[in-house]
Amino acid sequence: MSERHSSDDPKVLKERERNTFPFFLSYRTRWIDNDQYSHVNNSVYYHLFDSIVNTYLIQHAHLSPSQSRLIGLVVSSHCRFFSPLSFPAVLDLGLRVTKLGSSSVTYEIAIFEENSRVPSAVRGYTHVFVDRDTRKSAPIGPDARVGLEKLLAPSSRL
Repeated sequence: MSERHSSDDPKVLKERERNTFPFFLSYRTRWIDNDQYSHVNNSVYYHLFDSIVNTYLIQHAHLSPSQSRLIGLVVSSHCRFFSPLSFPAVLDLGLRVTKLGSSSVTYEIAIFEENSRVPSAVRGYTHVFVDRDTRKSAPIGPDARVGLEKLLAPSSRL
């Protein structure tokens, strides 16, 4: 696979389009989200990433992080930042799945400023699903799998 087509290539990530993300969540930035440089602090991005994934898991995959027997643990993550965002921006968070295994899922999340066609940041991370009590890897249940399959990126449907 050439670097140009790699999912880690910043040029490819920056060219992500809204229509490749099947689920969106809107977020209105808050004054407190800004750091001393007057842009959204990097740590806030990670809160946003967790928010969109867990919102989707609760609403569409029948998984509740606080109650389900199966929980997702983040085992890998990365983020590419392309342009700063600041309060009072409204953000559109896009979510898709790039890989779905028997007990793991890899997500890609893009943050777009409202009405922007190019993302300000793109993140990927992998959840490994485990039993809540034993913390041992466990297969993704049928309801969760159906929900996650709806997010599969077109190139992942081979």
